[in-house]
Amino acid sequence: MAQNTAADSNSKNPGAVLHPGRAADPAPESGESPADQTSGAVAKPATAKESPERAKAEAEDTVDHGEPGDQTGDRKSEDAEAEESAEEIERSLLESKQRKLRLMLRQCDRVLLLDFNLLAMSDWPDNFQMAAARRNRDLWVFSALAAASVFLSGLTGYVPAWLAGGGFGAFVIILLLGVPFVRRLYTTTPSYVDLLMKRQRMMRDARKHAEHLEGKDGLVWQCARMADYNPTLRHARFRQLVQLSEHRMLPAWLTRRDRVRLFLIYLLEAEKAYGRVQHDFFEGNQKAIDEGWESVAAAPQDRA
Repeated sequence: MAQNTAADSNSKNPGAVLHPGRAADPAPESGESPADQTSGAVAKPATAKESPERAKAEAEDTVDHGEPGDQTGDRKSEDAEAEESAEEIERSLLESKQRKLRLMLRQCDRVLLLDFNLLAMSDWPDNFQMAAARRNRDLWVFSALAAASVFLSGLTGYVPAWLAGGGFGAFVIILLLGVPFVRRLYTTTPSYVDLLMKRQRMMRDARKHAEHLEGKDGLVWQCARMADYNPTLRHARFRQLVQLSEHRMLPAWLTRRDRVRLFLIYLLEAEKAYGRVQHDFFEGNQKAIDEGWESVAAAPQDRA
């Protein structure tokens, strides 16, 4: 009964705490309690073990990821270098293109001196006019010979003297009608000789103009470089013109009207290409000025 009573009393007072007794070992000299020494001995190895691993992880994290500010700065510097490199490449390409266009404009600028009317020869006497003038010439020659025959026949006595005298008068009149000054008094139709002289004069002027356009270096073969701006310049019918111009023989080859007209057609196509090249050059020059590339937009310089 007494034991049961003691057990019941202990269960009813759960807040009772056992006080430690005398230590079995003597107290340490440092003045620390045994519990503190035990906890310190257990904690210190754990701290010493975790510190290197934590430092190593932090170092690896720093090496792998770096600082956010450094990454942003490196990215900005790389972008700036890429933009600068792209700008330099674009500038070099534009400078090369402008140099090429400037060379083509300088070599083919004589095409602007083209005289269309002189090479077109719109007043060229056609074949119908030449045939009519030839017929009038033959009629004039036949009339003069007939009158001269009558006059000579009268000298031999085959015809009467009055008829021979009439023949002589007709012969003189016919001869006078053949004189240009007298013929212009009664007609404005040019004679066959006038038409021939007109053709020769127009051909001579056209060849002189072609020689002036060709110059010492040749114009046609240099304008052939603008074929990218006008593919018509690559046509096979212009191949002989280009070859003769390259060998400085083109003016001597222009002896017929059809050849002169072929030369004129080529120059008209070259003039179209020249206008396109000039427009492209001005656009490139304006772009260089807008970008601030003074060396690209500078005045033309002779370069090899």
